[in-house]
Amino acid sequence: MSKPWVNLSRFHGVFAPNSQYRARVTPAKRGRGGRRARAAADPEEPTPVERRAAMTWAQRLKRVFGIDIETCPVCGGAVRIIASIEDPAVIEKILAHLDAKGGDPEAPRRPPCRAPPQASLFD
Repeated sequence: MSKPWVNLSRFHGVFAPNSQYRARVTPAKRGRGGRRARAAADPEEPTPVERRAAMTWAQRLKRVFGIDIETCPVCGGAVRIIASIEDPAVIEKILAHLDAKGGDPEAPRRPPCRAPPQASLFD
């Protein structure tokens, strides 16, 4: 059994992390002499592969779950993300405040399930 902090995939040769040629052979151009070195020497528009390599969490939500939090559902305009609250205690405090304020208790706090309905075991 391998240790949890040990990588299961090891790369050698041009795919090794410190190879000077890795940036030339990988799609995301990562490695020594990759994007950072080229950005200083060549300030042109990044390729689609380079743009896809660094996605924001909002872009990942849209890509993986189909949740677009960058577009207003009412007017269709762009929404600017001003904060990301990740501390569970702060999240609970905010939700408790909203519940105490008298929000609709039936309002869902997550997007509706898009999975097809499943037959019950007791039918």
